[in-house]
Amino acid sequence: MSGLLRLATAGSVDDGKSSLIGRLLYDSKSIMEDQMRSIERASRSRGSDGLELALLTDGLRAEREQNITIDVAYRYFSTAKRKFIVADTPGHLQYTRNMVTGTSTADLSVVLVDARKGVLSQSRRHVAISSLLGIRQIVVAVNKMDLVGFSEDVFRGIERELRDFTERLGVPRVEFIPISALLGDNVVDRSSNMGWYEGRPMLEFLEQVEIPERAVSGFRLPVQLVIRPHQDYRGFAGRVESGAIRVGDPVGVAISGLTSRVASIHVAGAVAQEAKAGQAAVVELEHEIDASRGDMLVSPADPPARTDRFEAVVCWLGDRPLKTGRNYAILHTTRRVAVIVERLVSQIDVDTLEPRPANELNTNDLGRVVLRSASPLFVDPYDENPSTGSFVLVDPGTNATVAAGMIEQSFGDRVLGSEANRTISFAGTADEAHRLAKELRETYGHSVLVLDAGHAEAGRQAAAQGFVVLFTGGVVPGALVGDREDLWRTLRYSEGDGDGI
Repeated sequence: MSGLLRLATAGSVDDGKSSLIGRLLYDSKSIMEDQMRSIERASRSRGSDGLELALLTDGLRAEREQNITIDVAYRYFSTAKRKFIVADTPGHLQYTRNMVTGTSTADLSVVLVDARKGVLSQSRRHVAISSLLGIRQIVVAVNKMDLVGFSEDVFRGIERELRDFTERLGVPRVEFIPISALLGDNVVDRSSNMGWYEGRPMLEFLEQVEIPERAVSGFRLPVQLVIRPHQDYRGFAGRVESGAIRVGDPVGVAISGLTSRVASIHVAGAVAQEAKAGQAAVVELEHEIDASRGDMLVSPADPPARTDRFEAVVCWLGDRPLKTGRNYAILHTTRRVAVIVERLVSQIDVDTLEPRPANELNTNDLGRVVLRSASPLFVDPYDENPSTGSFVLVDPGTNATVAAGMIEQSFGDRVLGSEANRTISFAGTADEAHRLAKELRETYGHSVLVLDAGHAEAGRQAAAQGFVVLFTGGVVPGALVGDREDLWRTLRYSEGDGDGI
C-alpha cells in the first residue's frame, strides 16, 4: 500500500496521544539523532528513568510543565510502505478549536481511550467531531492495557459501548486496537501479552488501510493570480482543489458562466498536458475571458452552486460570542466577501451531535448557522469537497479569525436589482472599465464582467443571472449610460439593504 496518509490523534486528557505518536516514531526508527538527544536530556531533567516519548510532540514549555497537549503538533515519518503526517491534537475541552483544526485535513482519526477510565464524554466528543468533519474512518486505540492486566473483558466492554455510539453517528469504518503506548504492545509489534487479539498492530493497520477519496466534485481551481508576461498570454494561476484538467478540455469561469477550452497548462514552471488535484498550475484559455483573483475555473458539466445564502456548521473561535445580525468577512477559497449571520439555527451538543436551542455561540462551541453574503459565492457541500465547502470568518474591525465553518447546503441567489441596474454602457476606456471591475470585485465582492458593446446579448444573459456588466465601446440599448460616479449611485441590493455598494 502506498500513498500519503494524514491522520490525527484525539481523545481525553492523559489518554496517551503524544506517547502513542512518540512510540510509533521510536519503534519505527523515525527519530533523528539530535531529536533523541534532546528528548533524553529533557527526560533526565524531569527525573524520568527512561525516555518520555510524549516529549517528541509536546514541545511547548507549558505542555511539558502541565503534562498536557495544548496546540496541534505535526510530525512526519515514513516506513517502507507508506508516508505519514500525524497531527497530535489537544484533549482539553477549552482547546476544542485546536482539535478541529488538526482533524480537518486528516484522512483518518485515531481516538484514544484510557482502558482504566473507559469511554468518557471527551471520547464521544472527539468521535462526534471527527464524524462532523467528514472523517469516515476512525481507529479507537484502547491504551494503557498494561494497567488493567491486558484484560480482554475490559477491551470488549469499551468496544461495545463506542461501536454503538459510532453506529448512531453513521461512521462507516471503525477499527478497535488494544495497545500500551508506554510498553509498545500492539503499536509497531504484535503484543505477546494479548494473544486473544487477532487483529493487526497499529502501524501495520495504518500501512495497509485504504486512503479514502473525500472530494467527489468536478474540477475546481480558485484563481489566485492572473499572469500576463506579455499581451498575447493570460494565465490563471491557482491550486487545483479537486478533479483534473487537460489541454483541450472545456472549462468554465464560475463568476460569469462563460466557457472556453484549455489552451495550455503549466505545472511547477514546466509545460504539462494535465493538472491534478493538489497541484499548483497556470491555465491558459483559448478565448479572452475576463477573470481575476477570487474567480474560479470549474468543470462546466459539474459546476459548484452559485449562492449568497447557505447553512453551515461553525466552530466558534472568537472571544466575543457569535450573535445573529452581526457582520463579518468570509474568506472562501481566494475570495473575501462581507457576510451577515442571518440565523443561529442551533448549538450542537458535541457529545452526541444533537441540536439544542441557543441565542449565541461562545468560544469552542459548535453550531449550525445561516449566513448571507454581500455577493454570490461558488460552493460545494463540505462532504463533497472540503476545499470549496469550508471557510473562515473574520472580524472586519480587528481582522481576527473568529470561526471556521463547513457548508452543508445552499439556498440560492440574492442578486443585485433589475437587469437595467446591472447593465451599464460605461463612459470610459476599456482599461478604466477593467480597473473599476477589479475594484468592485476585490473591495466589495461583486460579480462584474467587462464586455464589448457588440456582445450585448451575452451581457444581458449574464445580468439576468445577477452579474454587473460594464459595456465598453458603445451604447447598448436598455443599459444605463454613465461613468464611475453614476455607477456608485445606481447599484442597489434587491432586498433593500441601502444605497450604494
